[in-house]
Amino acid sequence: IGLTYPQYLVMLVLWEQDGLTVSALGERLFLDSGTLTPLLKRLEGAGLLSRLRDVQDERRVRITLTPAGRALRDTAERIPACVLQQSQCSLPELLALTEQLKTLRGHLSGG
Repeated sequence: IGLTYPQYLVMLVLWEQDGLTVSALGERLFLDSGTLTPLLKRLEGAGLLSRLRDVQDERRVRITLTPAGRALRDTAERIPACVLQQSQCSLPELLALTEQLKTLRGHLSGG
């Protein structure tokens, strides 16, 4: 679909909840603004999203999907099924792995 994995993760969050601020998006992805901003600039350059100053607080930047960004969702929705098939793991195995990774992330972040 023409996205790097980090860009794909950004798009997944925005498809779930469009119009987030950069800081809220960073919290969801566990990324700081120094890492996130270049990703957003590349996605904006590709015509998939726009970055606009918040009307009520100009210190905040809101991220909104463009029509092209929203349209890409249909193609991207096939990716999880392809990954499942290529992994040759059962769905319960992948769900267990996901939970283990969440636990590990929690331990590493001090929680």
